[in-house]
Amino acid sequence: MTHPTTPRQSALLVIDVQQSFMHMPFWKLGDIAPFQQALLRLDAGCRAANVPVVHIYHVGLAGPFLLDSGLVKPMDWLPGEPAVRFDKHVHNAFTDTGLDVWLRRQGVQHLIISGMRTEQCCETTARVGSDLGYAVDFVSEATLTFPMTHKGTGQTFSAQEITTRTELVLADRFARIVSVDACLSSL
Repeated sequence: MTHPTTPRQSALLVIDVQQSFMHMPFWKLGDIAPFQQALLRLDAGCRAANVPVVHIYHVGLAGPFLLDSGLVKPMDWLPGEPAVRFDKHVHNAFTDTGLDVWLRRQGVQHLIISGMRTEQCCETTARVGSDLGYAVDFVSEATLTFPMTHKGTGQTFSAQEITTRTELVLADRFARIVSVDACLSSL
C-alpha cells in the first residue's frame, strides 16, 4: 500500500450515516457523541479543502433499511448536501452503485473512509477501494460500531475491540489508519 506524497484528488465517503440505525435494537444514543464530533470535524475540513463529500446509504429488503421506510436518509445532524449520493444493497459502496465511475470521472485517487459499522460497510469499502487502486485513509475515530457477541463462544466484543481489529487487518494492507487531524493535514 503506497500513499503518494504529491497532492491528489480526494473524496470523503460518508457511509451509512442514516436514520435506519436509530431503529435497530443495538442503537444507543450515548455511543454516538465522539463519532459525531469526529465526523463533523472531518466533513467540515474536507469541505473547506474542496474535497467532495459523497454520501452512501444502505438499502435493504426489510425493516428500517427498506427504502419505503422513509429512514434511508441522513441523520439530522449530518451537515450540508453531498456532492453526490449512492445507494448500495451490499456491504461495500462500489458494487452496482456507479461510485467507481463517478470517482474516476472526478479524477479521485484517494478515498477517505468514514461512517457507520466500522467492521462491515466501512471496512469492506476500504478493502474494495484499495483493490480498485485507490489510496485509502481509514479514519477510525469517524467510524462507529456497536458491541457484538460471538454466536459460538458467547464472548462479547466491545465496539473498541472491533475497531482495533479492523485497524489491525487494514493497516499497511488496504489502508492508512489516520486520525481526523492527520487526514486533514495531508489534504
